[in-house]
Order: sequence, then structure tokens, then C-alpha cells
Amino acid sequence: MVYPVAIFFVAVIVVVVMLAWVIPSFKGMFAEFGGEDSLPALTQMVIAASEGFLGNVHWIILAVAALVFGVAYIYRQPAGKHFFHRTLLVLPILGPVMRKISVARFTRTLGTLLSAGVPILDALDVVKKSAGNVVVENAIQDTSNKIREGRTMAEPLMETNVFPPMVVQMIGVGEQTGALDTMLNKIADFYEDEVDVAVAALTSLLEPLMMVFIGGIVGVILISMYLPIFSIAGKVNAE
Repeated sequence: MVYPVAIFFVAVIVVVVMLAWVIPSFKGMFAEFGGEDSLPALTQMVIAASEGFLGNVHWIILAVAALVFGVAYIYRQPAGKHFFHRTLLVLPILGPVMRKISVARFTRTLGTLLSAGVPILDALDVVKKSAGNVVVENAIQDTSNKIREGRTMAEPLMETNVFPPMVVQMIGVGEQTGALDTMLNKIADFYEDEVDVAVAALTSLLEPLMMVFIGGIVGVILISMYLPIFSIAGKVNAE
């Protein structure tokens, strides 16, 4: 997400520069030519946006700051953190990728610990702390509690509805055959490859979308500023 986030901030900076400095200079030029009242509708909309931005810039800064601090405060609360992490797992495009990352991290870490001879309850405690997602962490904790009661790992994992059914079924097979660590490492290999493919596809999709987004904003602003210039030039030539 580093690349799209960087592109987004660049787009914000470009739009702010245009609204605060570029468009007001064009507005002054249009006023000198006396054509401010006969500007195209698109140009009037962009100039109105610039005036609204400059007239309320302090309120906009306060609103953005309040939004950032508000989101940070909510995220620090247990319920808020759970909501954000749950939402992250169910988002249309990013959600499946995050779920695959969680599965790959869970199976790789647990498989490595079991291969090293760590007891399963201790291994689950370590995996829980390294999950990186509160929803996954709670699911692992619930599974650990059920194992302490004498149950297998597969059934509690299925009840959490966090891990894909295929993963839970393969874990169940590993428990039945006594090769749980081997099965977990095979699942991790598969999902790590899936994550690489998904991230590459997502990145290749985001790059053109972000460029079209920035180009569209800049293009609309430039066209709105040059339309009156062409109109003024046509009137001068006609005279």
C-alpha cells in the first residue's frame, strides 16, 4: 500500500496547490479581461471550489485533524480496533488478500513451532501474539481454550468462521495422520504463493487507477482554466 498511499498524498498536494495559487491567478486574469461573468460553467465551478477552499481552509484543516485524531482514538479502544480489523478482512478487494496473509502467517508460524517441538498450547500462544489482527487473535485464543478442554484443533477453528474451510479440513487431516506440522507448512507454502500473486495483481490494478485519478483531476482543472482563454482569443481574432 506504500505506492498508492504516496500517489494519493501527491494528488492531494497538487490539488491544494492548484486551488490555492494557480486558479486564483487565472481568476485575476479573467477579471482583467472583463469576462468573469461569461465564463463557462466548468470554469465557474472550479473557481467556486477554489474560493470555497480558501475561505474555509482553517475549518478544513481542523476537520482533517479532528478526523485523524478521532480515528486514532477509536482505534486504540478494544471495540474500535476489533471493528477496524474485522472490516479489513471483509473489504471487497483488500479483504481476501488480508485473509490469505493471516492464514499464511498462522500456518507458517505454528508449523515452524510444532516442528521445533514446542507444545501446541504454547505454540498457539506465540502465534496469537504475532497474528497482527485482533479478530484472528481472538479466534486463536478461542481455539486454544477449546483444546485445553480436550477438543481437537480443527473443530474450534471451523467454529470461529475466520479461517477458510479448506484450511481447517487440511489441519484436521494433519491431526488425524499425526503430521500436523508438515500439513501446516504445506498450507503456508500454498497461501504464501497466493499472497504473492494477489499482491502483484492488486498493485498492477492500483497503479493505472491512481494515475487516471490524478490525471483526471489535473485535466479537469486545466481544461476549465483554458476554456475561457480560447474564448477570449476567439473574440480578439473576430474583432
